[in-house]
Amino acid sequence: MADLPLAADETALADVMCSAARFYATDVVYPRQAGYFEDHPTFGRRWVANNQLDARQRQEAENAAAQQWRDQMPARVVLTSTGVRLRPSGSADWMPFDHALLSGVTTGYSEVVLSYTVCAPLLLAGPAAPWLGVAIEHLHHKGQTA
Repeated sequence: MADLPLAADETALADVMCSAARFYATDVVYPRQAGYFEDHPTFGRRWVANNQLDARQRQEAENAAAQQWRDQMPARVVLTSTGVRLRPSGSADWMPFDHALLSGVTTGYSEVVLSYTVCAPLLLAGPAAPWLGVAIEHLHHKGQTA
């Protein structure tokens, strides 16, 4: 694990591949107004708005920006005594998720959702995810009682 710098008192416990995603909303990007130009015999050339299409496109933009799982990617996940270290495939940077900032662990059939006090929740999915959930919860509670 030479590519993951660990703190002096930090120990690597597991190194697995998972599918990862983050749960957050984004800013709404509204599309341009829909319609067409018409050459009216009395009024000349004028813009005719398509209000139904505008309403549908606004709703689609709002739905796309709503909170949802985003940035789905395969990632290398290293569980350490201090936290989860995640490196998305194709990236050289590690993203730290410390156990001290963990506010909740929800384990599913083949996934675990980690909620943090300072950032968007993290979803880890794959064969190793349920085991990671149990191990992370154990380390988190162990850290709270120490």
